Amino acid sequence: MILLSKSHPDWVLGYLDQTWWSRLTQTLGYSWGEKGLQMESMTLPKEDTDPKALACYGLYLPDLDDLWLRFVNGRPVSAVTIDFLDWALKCLEAKNKTALLLVWDNATWHKSKLVSTWIKDHNLTIKKSGKGVRVISCLLPVKSPWLNPIEPKWLHAKRSVSEPARLLAAEEINQRVCDYFGCDWLEPLVQPKPNSKKVP
Repeated sequence: MILLSKSHPDWVLGYLDQTWWSRLTQTLGYSWGEKGLQMESMTLPKEDTDPKALACYGLYLPDLDDLWLRFVNGRPVSAVTIDFLDWALKCLEAKNKTALLLVWDNATWHKSKLVSTWIKDHNLTIKKSGKGVRVISCLLPVKSPWLNPIEPKWLHAKRSVSEPARLLAAEEINQRVCDYFGCDWLEPLVQPKPNSKKVP
Protein backbone atom coordinates (compact mmCIF):
# COMPACT_ATOMS: atom_id res chain seq x y z
CA MET A 1 0.00 0.00 0.00
CA ILE A 2 2.81 2.40 0.86
CA LEU A 3 4.54 1.75 -2.47
CA LEU A 4 1.24 2.24 -4.33
CA SER A 5 0.65 5.63 -2.72
CA LYS A 6 4.23 6.69 -3.49
CA SER A 7 3.97 5.67 -7.15
CA HIS A 8 0.66 7.50 -7.69
CA PRO A 9 0.82 11.15 -6.56
CA ASP A 10 -2.97 11.50 -6.77
CA TRP A 11 -3.50 8.53 -4.40
CA VAL A 12 -3.22 8.82 -0.63
CA LEU A 13 -2.59 6.28 2.12
CA GLY A 14 -4.91 6.58 5.12
CA TYR A 15 -5.15 4.77 8.45
CA LEU A 16 -8.64 4.91 9.95
CA ASP A 17 -9.60 4.14 13.53
CA GLN A 18 -11.93 5.19 16.31
CA THR A 19 -11.21 5.94 19.92
CA TRP A 20 -12.99 6.98 23.09
CA TRP A 21 -11.95 10.03 25.10
CA SER A 22 -12.86 9.23 28.72
CA ARG A 23 -13.78 12.01 31.08
CA LEU A 24 -13.39 9.76 34.11
CA THR A 25 -10.19 7.72 33.83
CA GLN A 26 -6.60 8.65 33.15
CA THR A 27 -4.69 7.08 30.28
CA LEU A 28 -1.40 5.57 31.33
CA GLY A 29 -0.95 3.31 28.33
CA TYR A 30 -0.09 0.45 30.64
CA SER A 31 -0.64 -0.50 34.25
CA TRP A 32 0.91 -2.99 36.63
CA GLY A 33 -0.63 -3.85 39.96
CA GLU A 34 -1.62 -6.53 42.39
CA LYS A 35 -4.38 -8.89 41.37
CA GLY A 36 -7.75 -7.34 42.18
CA LEU A 37 -6.33 -3.80 42.35
CA GLN A 38 -8.34 -1.34 40.24
CA MET A 39 -7.43 2.03 38.82
CA GLU A 40 -9.13 4.98 40.43
CA SER A 41 -11.54 6.96 38.35
CA MET A 42 -13.59 10.06 38.97
CA THR A 43 -17.34 9.99 39.36
CA LEU A 44 -19.81 12.27 37.64
CA PRO A 45 -21.83 14.66 39.78
CA LYS A 46 -25.59 14.09 39.39
CA GLU A 47 -26.06 17.45 37.67
CA ASP A 48 -23.42 16.64 35.00
CA THR A 49 -25.26 15.68 31.79
CA ASP A 50 -22.21 15.29 29.54
CA PRO A 51 -21.39 11.73 28.40
CA LYS A 52 -18.78 9.77 30.37
CA ALA A 53 -16.75 9.27 27.19
CA LEU A 54 -16.71 10.76 23.70
CA ALA A 55 -16.34 8.65 20.56
CA CYS A 56 -14.15 9.96 17.78
CA TYR A 57 -13.20 8.84 14.27
CA GLY A 58 -9.75 9.63 12.93
CA LEU A 59 -8.00 9.30 9.58
CA TYR A 60 -4.22 9.56 9.69
CA LEU A 61 -2.78 10.62 6.34
CA PRO A 62 1.03 10.36 6.54
CA ASP A 63 1.45 11.44 2.89
CA LEU A 64 -0.27 14.72 3.78
CA ASP A 65 1.28 14.87 7.27
CA ASP A 66 -2.21 15.29 8.70
CA LEU A 67 -4.80 13.64 10.92
CA TRP A 68 -8.49 14.40 10.38
CA LEU A 69 -11.04 13.70 13.05
CA ARG A 70 -14.72 13.93 13.81
CA PHE A 71 -16.45 13.36 17.12
CA VAL A 72 -19.63 11.29 17.28
CA ASN A 73 -22.86 11.91 19.15
CA GLY A 74 -23.33 8.26 20.05
CA ARG A 75 -21.02 5.38 19.28
CA PRO A 76 -19.23 4.04 16.19
CA VAL A 77 -21.64 2.08 13.98
CA SER A 78 -21.73 1.30 10.26
CA ALA A 79 -23.88 4.31 9.37
CA VAL A 80 -21.50 6.70 11.15
CA THR A 81 -18.52 5.02 9.47
CA ILE A 82 -20.14 5.72 6.10
CA ASP A 83 -20.78 9.36 7.07
CA PHE A 84 -17.15 9.75 8.14
CA LEU A 85 -15.83 8.14 4.94
CA ASP A 86 -18.11 10.27 2.79
CA TRP A 87 -16.86 13.44 4.52
CA ALA A 88 -13.19 12.39 4.28
CA LEU A 89 -13.49 11.48 0.59
CA LYS A 90 -14.99 14.88 -0.21
CA CYS A 91 -12.08 16.53 1.62
CA LEU A 92 -9.59 14.39 -0.35
CA GLU A 93 -11.31 15.25 -3.63
CA ALA A 94 -10.81 18.94 -2.79
CA LYS A 95 -7.08 18.12 -2.54
CA ASN A 96 -7.15 16.56 -6.05
CA LYS A 97 -6.78 12.99 -4.81
CA THR A 98 -8.38 10.14 -6.79
CA ALA A 99 -7.91 7.13 -4.49
CA LEU A 100 -7.78 6.48 -0.75
CA LEU A 101 -5.74 3.40 0.18
CA LEU A 102 -7.63 2.72 3.39
CA VAL A 103 -6.04 0.63 6.14
CA TRP A 104 -8.25 -0.23 9.11
CA ASP A 105 -8.97 -2.93 11.65
CA ASN A 106 -11.66 -5.61 11.74
CA ALA A 107 -14.24 -3.69 13.76
CA THR A 108 -17.74 -4.88 12.89
CA TRP A 109 -18.65 -1.40 11.66
CA HIS A 110 -15.75 -1.54 9.16
CA LYS A 111 -16.51 -4.90 7.59
CA SER A 112 -20.31 -4.87 7.82
CA LYS A 113 -22.45 -5.54 4.77
CA LEU A 114 -23.74 -1.95 4.95
CA VAL A 115 -20.21 -0.48 4.74
CA SER A 116 -18.98 -2.99 2.13
CA THR A 117 -22.00 -2.27 -0.07
CA TRP A 118 -21.54 1.49 0.33
CA ILE A 119 -17.86 1.29 -0.69
CA LYS A 120 -18.73 -0.91 -3.69
CA ASP A 121 -21.54 1.44 -4.81
CA HIS A 122 -19.36 4.51 -4.20
CA ASN A 123 -16.53 3.07 -6.33
CA LEU A 124 -18.98 2.18 -9.13
CA THR A 125 -20.29 5.76 -9.11
CA ILE A 126 -16.71 7.10 -9.31
CA LYS A 127 -15.91 4.72 -12.18
CA LYS A 128 -19.00 5.80 -14.15
CA SER A 129 -18.60 9.53 -13.56
CA GLY A 130 -14.81 9.72 -13.63
CA LYS A 131 -14.99 12.14 -10.67
CA GLY A 132 -14.30 11.61 -7.00
CA VAL A 133 -12.08 9.50 -4.78
CA ARG A 134 -12.39 5.74 -4.84
CA VAL A 135 -11.65 3.54 -1.83
CA ILE A 136 -9.19 0.65 -1.85
CA SER A 137 -9.71 -1.07 1.50
CA CYS A 138 -7.20 -3.22 3.38
CA LEU A 139 -8.16 -4.90 6.66
CA LEU A 140 -5.38 -5.39 9.20
CA PRO A 141 -4.94 -8.85 10.75
CA VAL A 142 -7.25 -9.55 13.69
CA LYS A 143 -6.08 -8.20 17.07
CA SER A 144 -3.07 -6.30 15.72
CA PRO A 145 -3.54 -2.63 16.71
CA TRP A 146 0.24 -2.06 16.70
CA LEU A 147 0.12 -2.26 12.88
CA ASN A 148 -2.02 0.88 12.69
CA PRO A 149 0.15 4.03 13.04
CA ILE A 150 -2.82 6.03 14.33
CA GLU A 151 -2.82 4.06 17.60
CA PRO A 152 0.24 5.74 19.18
CA LYS A 153 -1.14 9.11 18.10
CA TRP A 154 -4.31 8.39 20.12
CA LEU A 155 -2.25 7.36 23.15
CA HIS A 156 0.00 10.44 23.14
CA ALA A 157 -2.98 12.73 22.64
CA LYS A 158 -4.88 11.15 25.55
CA ARG A 159 -1.90 11.68 27.83
CA SER A 160 -1.65 15.31 26.73
CA VAL A 161 -5.36 16.12 26.85
CA SER A 162 -6.23 14.62 30.25
CA GLU A 163 -6.07 16.57 33.48
CA PRO A 164 -5.79 14.40 36.61
CA ALA A 165 -6.83 17.12 39.05
CA ARG A 166 -10.32 17.78 37.70
CA LEU A 167 -13.16 16.48 35.59
CA LEU A 168 -13.17 18.02 32.11
CA ALA A 169 -16.43 18.95 30.40
CA ALA A 170 -17.14 17.28 27.05
CA GLU A 171 -16.66 20.60 25.25
CA GLU A 172 -13.23 21.02 26.87
CA ILE A 173 -12.17 17.57 25.70
CA ASN A 174 -13.39 18.32 22.18
CA GLN A 175 -11.40 21.54 22.07
CA ARG A 176 -8.24 20.08 23.63
CA VAL A 177 -8.23 17.17 21.18
CA CYS A 178 -8.71 19.49 18.21
CA ASP A 179 -5.98 21.81 19.52
CA TYR A 180 -3.61 18.87 20.03
CA PHE A 181 -4.06 17.66 16.45
CA GLY A 182 -4.23 21.17 14.99
CA CYS A 183 -7.61 20.70 13.39
CA ASP A 184 -10.87 22.62 13.41
CA TRP A 185 -13.73 21.44 15.59
CA LEU A 186 -16.48 20.24 13.29
CA GLU A 187 -20.09 19.38 14.00
CA PRO A 188 -20.18 15.83 15.45
CA LEU A 189 -21.39 12.95 13.34
CA VAL A 190 -24.68 11.57 14.64
CA GLN A 191 -25.47 7.94 15.37
CA PRO A 192 -28.84 7.27 13.71
CA LYS A 193 -31.79 6.32 15.86
CA PRO A 194 -32.63 2.58 15.77
CA ASN A 195 -35.71 3.12 13.56
CA SER A 196 -33.92 5.21 10.91
CA LYS A 197 -32.97 3.87 7.45
CA LYS A 198 -29.25 3.31 8.13
CA VAL A 199 -28.91 0.20 10.27
CA PRO A 200 -25.75 -0.40 12.37
